[in-house]
Amino acid sequence: MAVKDLIKKLNYTLVDIKLGEAIVKTDNLDFNLFRSELKTLGFELLEDKKLQVIDKIKTLIIDYIHYSEDQLKKRNLSDYLVENIGKDYNYLSSLFSGFENITIEKYLIKQKIEKVKELIVYDELNLNEIALKLNYSSSAHLSSQFKNETGLTPSKFKKIQNKNRKSLTDI
Repeated sequence: MAVKDLIKKLNYTLVDIKLGEAIVKTDNLDFNLFRSELKTLGFELLEDKKLQVIDKIKTLIIDYIHYSEDQLKKRNLSDYLVENIGKDYNYLSSLFSGFENITIEKYLIKQKIEKVKELIVYDELNLNEIALKLNYSSSAHLSSQFKNETGLTPSKFKKIQNKNRKSLTDI
């Protein structure tokens, strides 16, 4: 909403906006002004093509885990990324690891664990249902991965109701 309001304030025409990406139509885009205004809001304008690809990977993974329909989660992530970015997965993986110092797979796991935390806090699904929803092979596998990432079992996490979760973009 902040970026949307900024685009409106600067009298640019917003074509489309979604997590991590805004498409603006204008003949008089002042990049320096736009970059400066974004920075005051805590955002940055990604102009480097490699950084744009990395941001796109993160956005697609967040969408894949947090916002996509369940049938999408059963698709292979590498195929999903290649299809949406149009580059070879080995290139994407190498680029991501080089800039982020974490593999795409590890980033995916961190996002899945944040989603598990969210679902535990909401307390609408049991662990088996959460495992099924997030395409884990079993609740034991989910529990093991959860403990490796957080140091807590899902049941211990549920007991302390730790709501101090990380922002999706801070992972």
